[in-house]
Amino acid sequence: MARLTTLTDEAKIAFDTLMERTGSLVTPSLRLGVTGLSRAGKTVFITSLVHNLVQGGRLPLFDAYASGRIARAYLQPQPDDAVPRFQYEDHLAALVKDRIWPDSTRAISELRLTIEYQSASSWGRMLSAGKLSIDIVDYPGEWLLDLPLLGKSYAEFCRDSFALANETAHLGFAGDWLREAATADALAPADEMTAQRLARSFTDYLRAGKSDEQALSTLPPGRFLMPGDLEGSPALTFAPLPDLPEGSFKTGSLAAMMERRYESYKTHVVKPFFREHIARLDRQIVLVDAMQAINAGGAAVRDLERALTEILACFRAGRSNIFTGLIQKRIGRILIAATKADHLHHESHNRLEAIVRRLVDRAAKNADMSGAEIDVLAMAAVRATREATVNQNGDTLPVIVGTPLKGEVIDGEVFDGETETAIFPGDLPHNVQAIFDQPELSPRDRAHEAPIRFVRFRPPAIKADLDGIHLSLPHIRLDRAMQFLLGDRLA
Repeated sequence: MARLTTLTDEAKIAFDTLMERTGSLVTPSLRLGVTGLSRAGKTVFITSLVHNLVQGGRLPLFDAYASGRIARAYLQPQPDDAVPRFQYEDHLAALVKDRIWPDSTRAISELRLTIEYQSASSWGRMLSAGKLSIDIVDYPGEWLLDLPLLGKSYAEFCRDSFALANETAHLGFAGDWLREAATADALAPADEMTAQRLARSFTDYLRAGKSDEQALSTLPPGRFLMPGDLEGSPALTFAPLPDLPEGSFKTGSLAAMMERRYESYKTHVVKPFFREHIARLDRQIVLVDAMQAINAGGAAVRDLERALTEILACFRAGRSNIFTGLIQKRIGRILIAATKADHLHHESHNRLEAIVRRLVDRAAKNADMSGAEIDVLAMAAVRATREATVNQNGDTLPVIVGTPLKGEVIDGEVFDGETETAIFPGDLPHNVQAIFDQPELSPRDRAHEAPIRFVRFRPPAIKADLDGIHLSLPHIRLDRAMQFLLGDRLA
């Protein structure tokens, strides 16, 4: 990432880090980044983590909690007034009261969770303040995929975009944009209506790649899909142009307009995002919906691997010493979590972890981790199903039981969102390479040939105690994630 930042950028990052470190001398804090591509479960993860700590959940693998050393956990005002607050209360109400999944992450948000605890050692109790503030930063993974653009010129961006669109996995839905782009004359006079038409067509192509049918991951620029408050701005009204001439573009031409807006996008959107958020992180969790990619075929899995490679390359990973840590943060621990493990029987969880570990191991070879600890797990921040067995034709099948979302279809039956059912989700293969080598499947064939049956379930019904307080959200391995990300700071 060093080549993507200027000396001025580094100076600003160093100043911001020094100010934050100075404040941490009084109130120790840790910044935890939570990201993942759309529908990976970022909002649900944060809501469940906070609720299980504040409310008191079952967390046997989170040592500080299981040993009774955590006195209490509570929310406090976040330190960054310019960043929207993560609406924890609204998301919790959606899960518990309405039994609907909360809205997906569309922009960056933040929440401060403070934990009061007792150190496990007498020496630690003498030196530690017994209080740690965790600043949870929630941001779309699609925005991370923009960071490599900082090292690309507009001409390189155009070349890479067209090369990606012409790959086999993209051609099926890239045709309309490629035909629209072919009509553009890069040397023609700049025209706003032409720029808007090309940007819309390019955005439609990116959005089609993110659909459930395609399940592709590497589709920058990320803000085109999640523009936030920049929707409609000139900084997002550009697109790749074909057949660009060598050298600089003629002033007043369409190519010059597109290049200027591309550079503006990097300067005013991408760089501040990296400097103000990514460069300040201490820990990071990347949530991955691997099952959707697996069901979409080998191309989607390989594309997910490419996305993870680019995401890992964006982090300033590694260990800081007492001197460099004053002016530059490093992400010491990165957790890659395969979400929605509750959609599989536990017998397949190890296989899901093995697939994601293969994705991460290959991606990490192309990214400088510089001593950072990386772990992989299969988890469900909120468990929507339970396990059971059924007898069918003399065979005993392991099944999962839950309430499918309204409109979900299983063997021709359309569910109403109220009826509970048991399904056999299928088994992931023992051979990890088979997932990477599987052929492309059409949407029609996936229901019959995909390795797993992917059904979306409603959140579980959560009971309340005698005081009307709802019990903690059930999960799978959320405590293991907490231990990896936070355990050493609460030791």
